[in-house]
Amino acid sequence: MNAAPDLHTLTGAYAAHALPDEERLAFERHLAQCPACAQEVADFEATLARLGSAESTHVPPGLKSRVMAGIGDVRQLPPVTGPIGRPRRTSHLARQWPELALAACLALATALGAVAVQQHDQAGRAQAQASRLRAEQAAVASLLTAPDAHTTTTVSGSAVATLVWSTARGQAAFLATGMPALPQGRTYELWFDDSGTMRPAGLLPTGHGQLLLTGHINGAVGVGVTQEPAGGSARPTGQPLMLLPLT
Repeated sequence: MNAAPDLHTLTGAYAAHALPDEERLAFERHLAQCPACAQEVADFEATLARLGSAESTHVPPGLKSRVMAGIGDVRQLPPVTGPIGRPRRTSHLARQWPELALAACLALATALGAVAVQQHDQAGRAQAQASRLRAEQAAVASLLTAPDAHTTTTVSGSAVATLVWSTARGQAAFLATGMPALPQGRTYELWFDDSGTMRPAGLLPTGHGQLLLTGHINGAVGVGVTQEPAGGSARPTGQPLMLLPLT
């Protein structure tokens, strides 16, 4: 018979709605009497909310109404109503029309084929990016449900950054929203702070999103964020914009 889990270790799984009914009910009874777990659940729920909103796309307000309102202003082409002219002598150009039309069709088909290939490549890249994003989100969500998962959050102006880590797994993840937009050719880079020595931990191309950090957290006392040239740097080129403790 399996031993009952320590209820204090179920905060992440509860926030992610990953507990079976029996454990969920037992944890909810415990939650009503444990302020520490209640606070930890609230922290996890806030982190999960940021994880979900980091990659969301909002439709511009009023887009549908503007499109519908503009339909009535689109000019329709009138039908051809003129008299049918008398047959005219076939010119040299007219005799060549089938050949010219065929050549034009072939040129158009070639152009459309090139566009189709380009669109296929773009769709393939978009699909690969979406697959990587789903895998990243799944990995971060899994880390949040680790029995020993911890979080820490730093707020700086409009930027909110959260660090999630599990000592047992040796993994950490970084979630951010509202960080300043980057100039062209720049990226955010994450670093493990090994007691003053900064170790590369991954790139975040924009000021929002999530990243499962590369490398083991052993020996690290924190995680720093810097702005680096696109592609990243071997070591920080400036002071960290923020530091989050791994404690």
